[in-house]
Amino acid sequence: MIEATPRKYEPIAVSNESTVVAEYVAEHAAEAAYQSEADLEHELIGLLQSQAYQYLPITSEAQLVTNLRAQLEALNGVTFSDVEWKHFFSERVSGANDGIAEKTVRIQDDHVQLLKRDDGSIKNIALIDKQNIHNNRLQVINQYETPQGEGGGKYANRYDVTVLVNGLPMVHIELKRRGVDIREAFNQIDRYQRDSFWAGCGLFEYVQLFVISNGTLTKYYSNTTRRQHLSDTAGAKRVRKTSNSFEFTSWWADAQNKPITDLSAFAKTFFAKHTLLNILTRYCVLTADKMLLVMRPYQIVATEKILQKIEISTNYKQARHHQGRRVRVAHDRVGQDADLVQGGPGSRRNCPPSTKCCSWSTARTSTTRPCENTTGSRRARRTRTPPPLS
Repeated sequence: MIEATPRKYEPIAVSNESTVVAEYVAEHAAEAAYQSEADLEHELIGLLQSQAYQYLPITSEAQLVTNLRAQLEALNGVTFSDVEWKHFFSERVSGANDGIAEKTVRIQDDHVQLLKRDDGSIKNIALIDKQNIHNNRLQVINQYETPQGEGGGKYANRYDVTVLVNGLPMVHIELKRRGVDIREAFNQIDRYQRDSFWAGCGLFEYVQLFVISNGTLTKYYSNTTRRQHLSDTAGAKRVRKTSNSFEFTSWWADAQNKPITDLSAFAKTFFAKHTLLNILTRYCVLTADKMLLVMRPYQIVATEKILQKIEISTNYKQARHHQGRRVRVAHDRVGQDADLVQGGPGSRRNCPPSTKCCSWSTARTSTTRPCENTTGSRRARRTRTPPPLS
């Protein structure tokens, strides 16, 4: 049996703005048989590791906070003292009174926080680098546990797979075995919100995106969809569906708007480091009402095409400007050379304003006679006798 050659997914255009693959073709060897949650989880983590994600065996909050400190130190080139970290973490990261909305604002609009050093100086600490996105470090953890009771949640929970960006949980993936409706994964995340995402230091309230999958079908959505869905279901009966319901979760797709639903293909495209970091830093939009909206693939493609056309147009205008300037300079230089040969303005740079220059050329020599003063008469004649041949 001939093994299928692994398909390489190319971006829509080779540029720094590329996010969506140009075309997706399903692999014939794609898994369609029964897979348990554990099998899907193992496969997903393997795919992420193959894309340079670092796997961490973190299962408790203490380990999560320790790793967060190390990642922020590496990103910002700083070493926290214990006192500095304690104050920074409690005031600028965890925020005892901060919820999902406040932490979302912190990531989207206020990602640079101030650190007061022990010596009284102030230093900027970035939670995420939005200028150079590949400075951010991606890690993956699984089976993270939240205890029940004091300092924990209402119930003990264990999360499937979480992607950390610089140590902060920013993408959570909930899996169900093949054949189970992915709506069950959506509802599972709702239960986590009610029971434990807020527990402890509340770091899981930094999650910006959620991914739900049963292996065959995979969708994504923003944390606002989850938060508002809970508010809607807890309030009055809705008369129509809103963007906060399961029906408004999104399919990932290629540039032809062909859905990419299989978990394996989704992981190779959506979780490509450049794609995921672009979505988190450029294509999540925070509204004035603190609602986080994540763009759909066709919106991202349209946006990047516009940006590319603007860049091409700008570069073309700059090239035309510089080209026109070079042509003018070359023309001026040619004119100066012609004047020098013909005895024109270029050859008179050392002559008084009331003189004329006489130039001639012979086969053997070329010379210029001294200038004659023509102040006395406008009709003064000049003698043009060539020098004697030697």
